[in-house]
Amino acid sequence: MWMNVALVGAGGFAGAVLRYYISKKMAERFQTDFPYGTLTINLTGSFLLGLLIGANPGAAVLLLAGTGFMGAFTTFSTLKLESLTLARKSLFGAFIGYLGATYTLGIVLAYVGYYIGRAL
Repeated sequence: MWMNVALVGAGGFAGAVLRYYISKKMAERFQTDFPYGTLTINLTGSFLLGLLIGANPGAAVLLLAGTGFMGAFTTFSTLKLESLTLARKSLFGAFIGYLGATYTLGIVLAYVGYYIGRAL
């Protein structure tokens, strides 16, 4: 039990730190209202989680990398907050594009990752 908690915690720590770093770097680079950082993180996370599940690495790796790292790296709450912010600023094209890209490409990338993982 405690080993599982430690695996999830270690993965979660690493995922949260990397998400913060990437988000800040992308915000500095693009300096726009569009949330490129969160979009990149969530799409990358969709692909990587699909890859991980497809590879079927075992329970410990799934706890560390899937539940811990990917759970903290990707962010549903920030997606919703940034979507609301775009809508409140009347940036409706960006709002629709952001949600459309996140959900459509996220599903596609998860499937691609899964099938690549199965092939490994």
